[in-house]
Amino acid sequence: MFAGIDIGSVTTKAVIINEQEEITAFSLIPTSYDRQESGANVLESALEKAGKARDAIKYLVSTGYGRRAFTPSDKVLPEIVCHAKGTRFLFPAVRTIIDIGGQDSKVIELDEDGGVVRFEMNDKCAAGTGRFLEVLTERILNLPLDELGPLALKSKQHLTLSSVCTVFAESEIISLISEHKAKEDIAYGISKAIARRVIAMGAGGQISYNEPIVFSGGVAKNIGVVKAIEEELGKKVITPKEPQITAALGAAIFAKEHAASSQDQV
Repeated sequence: MFAGIDIGSVTTKAVIINEQEEITAFSLIPTSYDRQESGANVLESALEKAGKARDAIKYLVSTGYGRRAFTPSDKVLPEIVCHAKGTRFLFPAVRTIIDIGGQDSKVIELDEDGGVVRFEMNDKCAAGTGRFLEVLTERILNLPLDELGPLALKSKQHLTLSSVCTVFAESEIISLISEHKAKEDIAYGISKAIARRVIAMGAGGQISYNEPIVFSGGVAKNIGVVKAIEEELGKKVITPKEPQITAALGAAIFAKEHAASSQDQV
């Protein structure tokens, strides 16, 4: 068995695969202050689901923000290459990856062979991340986050937020509420704002948004943002069944490859 662990700022993910590169088990847990503990806990959870003991793992690769904190790793790899590896495994023809997580967003362009051509990443501002949605939805609209997407699809008067900054957008939404604008129209405006922010970030880095385009990360579960990205690009986007585990899956595949390489050297 081979394992990949993605220790993100909000969620820690683990994927276990076998020799045939089939996913045996995966697990997702909230990332705690102790990244080492988060990695250990998520691996234990995945192993329990797989019905395996820790010694069944032949090779382990970690990635994500907390990757270096997880000392049991056999190898540490950047999340960009792991996202590319895992997404291409699921969608072999993919040329563009849009990944929006809890605290960062990234756009990755791949060549025909799955190599990373260029990428842009936002990890210093809440705009264009899941945090942007969380603050505006739960605190301002008083809605559970999982209700934002379905609500946005009911919008009849499409509103556009002029700011993508979380602080200014918050003030703008408060003004819209004072004007008695419908919640579903504000929900649409929030979804559109995050789509515009991320797409503009990629365009600023000369990313072409070649198809097929795969949308991953926790925000990919939000159907309102999916629709907003498609409208903004004028192109169809694909969302994985489990959009949060692509980097951990890529790390697990790298683990299998590195284990084979190590064996060959012996």
